[in-house]
Amino acid sequence: QVQLVESGGGLVQAGGSLRLSCAASRRTFSNYAMGWFRQAPGKERELVAAISWTGGNIYYADSVKGRFTISRDNAKNTVTLQMNSLKPEDTAVYYCAARPYRYDLRPQEYDYWGQGTQVTVSS
Repeated sequence: QVQLVESGGGLVQAGGSLRLSCAASRRTFSNYAMGWFRQAPGKERELVAAISWTGGNIYYADSVKGRFTISRDNAKNTVTLQMNSLKPEDTAVYYCAARPYRYDLRPQEYDYWGQGTQVTVSS
């Protein structure tokens, strides 16, 4: 069992930055790929960034490339999403999720989820 707790969401103006963090409970965190998903009202949950268990493979959705950066610290059992140049269309609930070793684009392939944190970008 892996418990995930997100933090760092909030309200920011367009063009601003936020840093989301996800803390994992399990010491074998380093065996898990981590993904950051988001879900806006009326829309499907989408993967915005993911990182493999070693950190050697990283994925970004086209909509966030060049603006978001995912990173992990296996010593601290944390994964971080740095979000810059935020746009109103980035407004959503953001979730971190975990699955063994390699990331996947499909949310149903993830075993563990955090409770989500709201990100609101005003225009």
